[in-house]
Amino acid sequence: MNGEPIVILLVEDDNGHAELVRRNFEDCLLANTLIRVADGQEALDYLYRRNAFSDPAKSPRPGIILLDLRMPRVNGLEVLKIIKEDAALSSIPVVILTTSEAELDIAKAYESHANSYLVKPVDFTKFTELLKTFGYYWLAWNQGPH
Repeated sequence: MNGEPIVILLVEDDNGHAELVRRNFEDCLLANTLIRVADGQEALDYLYRRNAFSDPAKSPRPGIILLDLRMPRVNGLEVLKIIKEDAALSSIPVVILTTSEAELDIAKAYESHANSYLVKPVDFTKFTELLKTFGYYWLAWNQGPH
């Protein structure tokens, strides 16, 4: 735990889920910056610094990406594939955070080099616990390359 803040890119089209993630990270007092985009196309624009995200000061490189699968415009599996095929982006950990428990989705995510696959529980308390555990593991305890 080095305590250095990292940028978390949350790719989530559901406003309620995005708010739960934001609140839980704040409640855990994890010193990070959460940036949310609402769909896969916005995620790609952010990562490639296009359109509204062309200013690097407003679109810092994320240290981790939380990626939903079921989104408008560009779905999460396509975004994952693009990220992991790009040498400049492939080292960014991508954690799938989705409602899909489909074996095919899980298999495709790992085939495309997802770093983790988490299913959003329907139960609020369990969702909160999942986010706390995720937060401590990925944002506090996990050691990435420097």
